[in-house]
Amino acid sequence: MNPSTPAYALTNNSRAFAAIISAGLLCGVMDITAAFITWWPKGVKPSRLLQGVASGWLGPESFNGGMATAALGLAFHFLIAFTAAFVFYLASRHLAFMIQQPVVSGVLYGIMVYLVMYWLVMPLSNFHGTKTVTSSIVAIITHIICVGLPISLVIHRFSR
Repeated sequence: MNPSTPAYALTNNSRAFAAIISAGLLCGVMDITAAFITWWPKGVKPSRLLQGVASGWLGPESFNGGMATAALGLAFHFLIAFTAAFVFYLASRHLAFMIQQPVVSGVLYGIMVYLVMYWLVMPLSNFHGTKTVTSSIVAIITHIICVGLPISLVIHRFSR
């Protein structure tokens, strides 16, 4: 197909959309599952964790919102996951390394997403959790395995 034809653009855009949706969905499911597994033994139930995500926008009152704010937290979580997949996809169109070396770029992207979330987004939000060395290590590993690698590997798969 000729890159200047509308059919090529539609096929290419459909593939990009499928790549971003697939990567964002996989990342979102893996990351929230890891969060549930990590926090459950500490007595934090999934609904409370999701309210914590919503508290980034709503502040402490999100913990009084029941399932509505838990659902909002889940929506925010997936919005972030799809945004991370979208950013990776766009960057990978300009940096061939990201597609050619999906494991390395996935590890680096997971670390980058961790840094952006924990050192930029969260401090600017209404969520004010505490960080320990142990929780930071767990969060970095989780972001590598559940965010960076799934996004990178899915985008790599769709880019062949």
